[in-house]
Amino acid sequence: MILVTGATGNVGRELLRQLAEAGQPVRALTRRAGQAGFPPGVQAVPGDLNDPASLRPALQAATGVFLLPGYPDMPGILAEARQAGVTRVVQLSGSSVGTGDMDNAVTRYMTETEEAVRASGLTWTILRPAMFMSNTLQWLPQLRAGDVVRAPFAYVRAAVTDPADIAAVAALALTADGHEGSVYPVTARL
Repeated sequence: MILVTGATGNVGRELLRQLAEAGQPVRALTRRAGQAGFPPGVQAVPGDLNDPASLRPALQAATGVFLLPGYPDMPGILAEARQAGVTRVVQLSGSSVGTGDMDNAVTRYMTETEEAVRASGLTWTILRPAMFMSNTLQWLPQLRAGDVVRAPFAYVRAAVTDPADIAAVAALALTADGHEGSVYPVTARL
């Protein structure tokens, strides 16, 4: 059984679909289990990453976890997973971790999450996408109005990646050997 956190998000929803279509037993963590509309074969379970103890039912019989970053008690979440018998975690992170800029709040919480995963005693794989293609949808109102898209970091080269592609890498890392201890940048080539 694989537990997917962030199950209603861009990557999590794609990961659920891919795992279910591949016939993998999969469970979706959600705060509102009855309202999510998951694909057939996906078991919705309630839980909140802000409360590690609430994850116990969701982690029962799970062998793998797809984990979102940035929650206050990442070591507690990972301890609950380890105690439940989880052996493999795939951590969603971000490319900014490579900068080492701990003054950046996003970089800091992703770095701290990666450190917790590495110290957890679980087999881990870390995914570091740069920019989600789905986030570009926020540009639609500007483009429809005939405006130019303006965003911070104008001189930073970044390729956008489809969340389905990020999910495909996560699915592989959760279901196949040979990815243990790896950090994968997940991006399209520029």
